[in-house]
Amino acid sequence: MTNKKIYLDYNATTPCDPQVVEKMIPFYSTMYGNASSKHHPFGWEAKKAVDLSRGAVSQLIGCSDEEIIFTSGATEALNLAIKGIYQAYASKGKHIITCQTEHSAVLDTCEYLEKMGADITYLSVDENGNIDIANLRESIRVDTLAIVIMWANNETGVVHDINAIAEICYEKNVFLVVDGTQAVGKIDVAPHITKIDCMAFSAHKMYGPKGVGALYVNKPKRIKLTPLLHGGGHERGYRSGTLNVPGIVGFGKAAQLSLESLESECVRLSALQSYLESKLLTIENSQINGQKARRLPNTTNILLRFADNEQLLSTFNQNIAVSTGSACSSEDALPSHVLTAMHLTEPQAKSCLRISYGKYTTQEEIDFTVDTIIAGVQKVRTASPKWQMFKQGYDMTEY
Repeated sequence: MTNKKIYLDYNATTPCDPQVVEKMIPFYSTMYGNASSKHHPFGWEAKKAVDLSRGAVSQLIGCSDEEIIFTSGATEALNLAIKGIYQAYASKGKHIITCQTEHSAVLDTCEYLEKMGADITYLSVDENGNIDIANLRESIRVDTLAIVIMWANNETGVVHDINAIAEICYEKNVFLVVDGTQAVGKIDVAPHITKIDCMAFSAHKMYGPKGVGALYVNKPKRIKLTPLLHGGGHERGYRSGTLNVPGIVGFGKAAQLSLESLESECVRLSALQSYLESKLLTIENSQINGQKARRLPNTTNILLRFADNEQLLSTFNQNIAVSTGSACSSEDALPSHVLTAMHLTEPQAKSCLRISYGKYTTQEEIDFTVDTIIAGVQKVRTASPKWQMFKQGYDMTEY
């Protein structure tokens, strides 16, 4: 096991399933037509492959094929939904409600819209990462245009009560845009039943290729979106640009495989999560962030007090891949905005690890990882004056 590299950063990206790669390869070599070429077999072949993949993706989330718009990923899909709704319906209102713990794809887009005249409300969360549903309802105004919120948090795995939020949006005639990036393929997600208006998700979070994602747009609602890209009118005018046929084919295969294994993999990962966390919590002064909330079955975010996470990672990151938070902010020296929103102090937020696992993760890998983390924590704490002061009885609550 010591010579094997262990990957436990599945929330950043997942390894592409070999069956997905096999399905994609012909579309790079022999089946290379443009799906918009309508006058010859190469184009017909590509279009058929796109149509079949669109069907597989729509089946995964229980919607119609026409409600799936292919994009370059979830970030683009979120930009298309948020900016598209804001620009198309600005006459209705310019107030948008989101949450402090959202991914930067949402927060940065909202910040951009604020410069364009939008009024953004950022809902707070409790220590378990949950929003107050009553507070959300009270935050809705006459000019509220949309609520933008993630289904599941990428750092903690905390799952928001989308059903309750959707009912409020439906009642108040407010658009609901959901970031489903971490949820789709891991838990049961059905936007039609839940009354979601738009939902973004991505292939590379479910063992598909990078560079392809989708936006679900509720067809019965006849939602207008001002497109981000112009030129060609692809994807029914929502997203111009030559379709990424190999990526879409891989997305379709990944969606099919995810649907087939969704229930069994959820059970297996839940058991692995319980096992991992029971072992990690034997470490003195540790806690699972969001432990009392409903969480994804593949995500563990743990606070290891007095063990700076960068120092801790340096003791084992040549062999084991875990993270300190979102991959999109991994170069940022600031503490996680998600964890500080959950009322952790800055030093505590800088003493947390995110461990995310998936279908290739084994219990043997978990055991080795736990032993390695325990040894790393002991090493870092032994060299920490703050830990020594804590053990001597000083008030070190901040840490």
